Amino acid sequence: MASFAHSPGRLFFCLFRDAAVRTGTYVGLAFSLVFIAWLLVANRVPAFDGLAVPRNITAACLLGLIGSIPVLRFFRLPAEMLLSSVIAWGIFTLTYGSLCLEFSLLEQHYSTVEVFVLGAVVYLLLATLSWIGTIIWRVRAAHSSHPRH
Repeated sequence: MASFAHSPGRLFFCLFRDAAVRTGTYVGLAFSLVFIAWLLVANRVPAFDGLAVPRNITAACLLGLIGSIPVLRFFRLPAEMLLSSVIAWGIFTLTYGSLCLEFSLLEQHYSTVEVFVLGAVVYLLLATLSWIGTIIWRVRAAHSSHPRH
């Protein structure tokens, strides 16, 4: 009799039990959907050509809000923040790379590797700041809990 613990799909479900992986996947999919919509509206809907600046500002703000989800959710857990955000940015980078095949001018501004590095560096800096803040918070909490001699 085969056990459920040894079934092939078990690893897949174990990965999605982790909140950081689940959040990263959902944020990455949201990144991709917003970017695809932005790109399609910008290139395939001529009615919005006169509204290019508001369209671009709206899309950039949406991407910024979506990108802040892993940072705000794992504010005091820097390792989970980094894992979640790199998964999300990796999914977005895969989407960007596949869209570069359809939209040839897209890769002239940033290559796929440059897009991944830019996002990963920003999230790495945020995770580092979170880590430093967590260390300071723990030191202050430990210092205040000791009685004065």
